[in-house]
Amino acid sequence: MEIERARDDLVVAASAGATTIAVALLSGVAGVVEVGTLPTLAPLAVYAVYLLSRKGGPYGPLDEPRNWAAAAALVGVVVVVAVAVL
Repeated sequence: MEIERARDDLVVAASAGATTIAVALLSGVAGVVEVGTLPTLAPLAVYAVYLLSRKGGPYGPLDEPRNWAAAAALVGVVVVVAVAVL
């Protein structure tokens, strides 16, 4: 594996992991919202899709690790807001 590719994977994985932990902490420890197990793991699904999309290209102009990391964080925010509202 190339170092640049490993760095890209690490950025997306760290974002998805941190967001998953944040959602779990908001649900379990802080008790702010009550999120189920599957919605808590939703940011990791973004990382899984990212990994499955790395099968050779061609990649679009928006297909950057930064955008995938932002998507993982956005999914976590959407989960928390959706559970809080519903």
